[in-house]
Amino acid sequence: MAIDTTTTPAPAPAPSPAPAPTAPGRAAPGDPRLSTRDKLVLFVLCAAQFMVALDFSVLNVALPELGTDLGMSRSALQWAVTAFALPSGGFLLLFGRIGDLYGRRKLFLTGLAVFGAASLLATLAWDPASFLTGRALQGLGAAAIVPTGMSLLTTTFPEGPARDRALGISGTLLSLGFTVGMVAGGVLTDALGWRSTMALLSVFALLVLPLAPALLPESRTPDRPRLDIPGAVTVTTGLLSLIYALSTAADHGFGRADVIAALIAGLALLTAFAVVESRSTAPLVSLPMLRRRTVAWGNVGGLVTFSMMSTVIFVLTLYFQETLRLSAFETGLVFGAQGVLSAVAGAYAPKVIGRIGARRTLVAALAGQGLLTAALLGVNAHTWSVWLATAAVSLASMCHLGAIVSYGLTVTSGVPDEEQGLATGLVTATQQVGITVGIPLLGVLATTSDDLLAGVHTVLALDTVIVLAAAVLVGLGLRGRKGSAAVSGAVEAQPLGTR
Repeated sequence: MAIDTTTTPAPAPAPSPAPAPTAPGRAAPGDPRLSTRDKLVLFVLCAAQFMVALDFSVLNVALPELGTDLGMSRSALQWAVTAFALPSGGFLLLFGRIGDLYGRRKLFLTGLAVFGAASLLATLAWDPASFLTGRALQGLGAAAIVPTGMSLLTTTFPEGPARDRALGISGTLLSLGFTVGMVAGGVLTDALGWRSTMALLSVFALLVLPLAPALLPESRTPDRPRLDIPGAVTVTTGLLSLIYALSTAADHGFGRADVIAALIAGLALLTAFAVVESRSTAPLVSLPMLRRRTVAWGNVGGLVTFSMMSTVIFVLTLYFQETLRLSAFETGLVFGAQGVLSAVAGAYAPKVIGRIGARRTLVAALAGQGLLTAALLGVNAHTWSVWLATAAVSLASMCHLGAIVSYGLTVTSGVPDEEQGLATGLVTATQQVGITVGIPLLGVLATTSDDLLAGVHTVLALDTVIVLAAAVLVGLGLRGRKGSAAVSGAVEAQPLGTR
């Protein structure tokens, strides 16, 4: 069981409890070394997360060929992305809670099977409807895989060096999967056609699914409270509405009636969700959990790092291809360099966290990401700018990776095992929403500008200000009382408002 590090304003510290015995199949607390079984469990969980991350980007460069093959108009192509994003983001919290109550391993395996079958359907699609159905089912499978996979990781590896290392590897592969998808998508599409990008995902699912049942332990909450149906309905429909609005606005702007209506509906439903949760005896999301400093401010840091880095990658892709006239393959090589340095950062992030703590790592990583984004303001129309852009975005991605690992650790530290699904559901929902909101909110300033380079500079300047402001706010929000330390020096899990 994870150690609850939540502090309360007591006059004297309570004596430390005796360490709980290590459950079979779990890493020993305080030992960063992983057993052979631990490594196999981590391989299965990280491979599944990598597969989902790959799906976010592998299809992007294949969209023009896909549209020609299936007879989809340019305006309809955005649904190839939206059809996946809607269920994958909308059902995360619900599936995270269902996994808590009825078995995380069971739901993880179901999600893998659905994802693999959906990828095969998308590979064999014969018309737009069959392809979009496959993409939507992929998103539904991803919504089951991501929160349950993270919960299985955090309940298998207890707080301490072992979990730090496991989250470092997971975060690296998450970032690397997105980058590899951009490179692999171009190579596969050129060599074998767009269907090969979907076939690759089927192969991943087929490799992971047979290994998972024998390796993954089942875990669920010890009691079986009723599922919060009103909360599930309001949060799921609210997230679906919000993600639809933001995804559609990325291509068509915020002036469309359906975008405005979906935004209003999404905000109203999420407000209703907060009211429902405050009155529910078995809430889908525990409001006391949201009042934890670590959960609230950790997720703010995660939302900013994901949304702002996805925006940087989006506008740089436009800049490389339309201003510097790089090919899709050359653009992929730039982001390949970024991926290599992200992998290096993932290897060292747990060591940094173990030395200075997750809170300080998160704040420092956000500050580094912001400052290096500011360095990108020096790019111009000259070809030498590609070297500046490559160096700056690669180093910024190293900081981004540090922020990913430290915010995931910050949010899940001190949360009991029976609530890990809720905590990791919030972590993954933040990832999904972050990836979704950044491009429509800021990227549109570049796509609608008469001067693309000027638009890119505007986006990068705003991105810099937002990330640096977030670093300051998260640092202040997570500032704890002197002398209170969390596991591995990670964070203080104080409720908001505690002094």
